Amino acid sequence: MARFKSITLEWREDRVIFIDQRKLPIEEVYVECKTHEEVYGAIKDMVVRGAPAIGASAAFGYVLGAMEFKKKPEELAAHMKAVKDRLAGSRPTAVNLFWALERMERLFASTPSLSHDELIKTLEREAIAISREDILTNMAIGMNGASVVRDGDGILTHCNAGALATVDYGTALGVIRSAVEMGKRVRVYADETRPYLQGARLTSWELMKSCIDVTLICDNMAGWIMKKGYVNLVVVGADRIAANGDSANKIGTYSLAILAQKHGIPFYIAAPLSTVDLSCNNGEEIPIEERSHREITHIGEIRIAPEGVKCYNPAFDVTPWNMITGIITEKGIARPPYDVSLAKMFESTH
Repeated sequence: MARFKSITLEWREDRVIFIDQRKLPIEEVYVECKTHEEVYGAIKDMVVRGAPAIGASAAFGYVLGAMEFKKKPEELAAHMKAVKDRLAGSRPTAVNLFWALERMERLFASTPSLSHDELIKTLEREAIAISREDILTNMAIGMNGASVVRDGDGILTHCNAGALATVDYGTALGVIRSAVEMGKRVRVYADETRPYLQGARLTSWELMKSCIDVTLICDNMAGWIMKKGYVNLVVVGADRIAANGDSANKIGTYSLAILAQKHGIPFYIAAPLSTVDLSCNNGEEIPIEERSHREITHIGEIRIAPEGVKCYNPAFDVTPWNMITGIITEKGIARPPYDVSLAKMFESTH
């Protein structure tokens, strides 16, 4: 059996191991998953998060699902469909989850004559290929995006679109990494990203580990530091991009786009083409996950809101296409009109 390891996940023959992103930056704790149900739980409970990372994780979960099968061969197809459906139900917004599972399912359907052991090896190779491709894709996104970064720029980013949100390297943070690797000096402003604090906990941790200049700000500081001239560029990730360019990303992204437009600051999305969902015509068709109210009434185990207060906790919002300067992908930078530019990028991949 093969092995694969990155900062976000490790595949070790019969299990997938995740760094527990709920514990960072206080502790570096790892969670082992030996069944597809455990992978489902890791995705749903945000042990692993970020659209590309979720996709790769689900692919390994699919492999584990095949390993679990012990019944009659004629029952395998129904079992694998149930595995796919269960993993697909972990989180609804990130389209990479469904993209990866459909890729695994297509491979499974194309290999009906394989023995069970050969099937597992074939599926394992595909999951590892998805992971390795993600790293190369992120590096290409970084190289393409670095072209819009000037020496000395202040860059604001939201949530965590770095190595932890992907298999490795990152999308929005990949742009920053590539610019730094080219010798450009940048200042990064990471907003805290309530309620789950991915910016405070994860982005600042990642960038400090990489010795990249990062300043943590509260979410409600963004407009002020833009007005003060500290920000020259906003770069964020995405969990699903509609055919017209409307982009779903962590809640609060839409507010940053409005502020960037007000202050004349370019606003870029950085994401792989696997995040683009051409079956969604616009942002109104993107499903938005609502998460536990506890995320906003508590920080960890500490209650910060009155008992019984009504809450609303959508995990994502949608930024309209006409507020996005460009969408940075592995194939280049798409510009408006996105229904044309993104479609052309897809055509060039076939």
